[in-house]
Amino acid sequence: MPERLRFTVPQAYDQKPAKYFLKGFCGLSTRMITSLKREKEGITANGKILRTIDPVIAGQEVVITLPEEDSPYIEPVEGELAVVYEDSFLLVADKPPYMPVHPVKQYQTDTLANRVAAYSRSREERYVFRALNRLDRNTSGLVMIAKDRFTVNKLKNRVRKTYYALVHGEVTEGGVVRAPIGLLKDSKIVRHVLPEGTPAVTHYEVVFSNKEYSLLRLWLETGKTHQIRCHMASIGHPLLGDDLYGGSNERMQRQALHCAEMNFIHPVTGEKIELRAEPPQDFVIAMSGQSDSEIR
Repeated sequence: MPERLRFTVPQAYDQKPAKYFLKGFCGLSTRMITSLKREKEGITANGKILRTIDPVIAGQEVVITLPEEDSPYIEPVEGELAVVYEDSFLLVADKPPYMPVHPVKQYQTDTLANRVAAYSRSREERYVFRALNRLDRNTSGLVMIAKDRFTVNKLKNRVRKTYYALVHGEVTEGGVVRAPIGLLKDSKIVRHVLPEGTPAVTHYEVVFSNKEYSLLRLWLETGKTHQIRCHMASIGHPLLGDDLYGGSNERMQRQALHCAEMNFIHPVTGEKIELRAEPPQDFVIAMSGQSDSEIR
């Protein structure tokens, strides 16, 4: 069934053309408005079609009917899916380490997208898999999936994500890394701090530290590929397990990075949502000062 969004016109938009209300108040993009205009009852007011040139009236209810979409086929694969939050517009899952978010050439079935496809089918839902944040295969934690284009548009760059990382060495105080990131000519994967790179800003604070390693809490102003991994290595504190950026995998077999928190304003209800996912076992073991092999 198509999803319907209902908005009441505030006094500030009284008698203004509908396009200003749809963009400024409802948060619809020009592309989405154009798409809705093609639908039979995409945008209505008082049960009648509302054109973008028509004036809206304070107190009037405007209804947006989101069209159903054909999702590119992703093979449903049954398996555990840790759902942290879900409603008609969003699904937030706690992704385990060693699982890609999307199917790629070497991983076609054991991905978060495959698990979500099976989960949504079991609930008789159909939506395009749109991950608003993309964690590396070996990074664990929260991944947000938007169920429609409206939600994508409303939440893009409006979700605050907080990460935890275990880094080598003693970090005595928090700080900010402001350093542009880019690829060297001979590299296709590893990021480097380069003068000609794309601007990137990482904030961090110390949760605890000793002479061997430190637990950091981090949040980003920008979301570049490998940003935390690259920035921490650039200041002499690569992540545990991150041998791509100079870290040792003696204590941990993957980069010690976990997306632990998400905070955002719900795009439809306006409610403040705060979500949290505890670090997985290997992360906790590494914090305890023992290696995974020692525990076993």
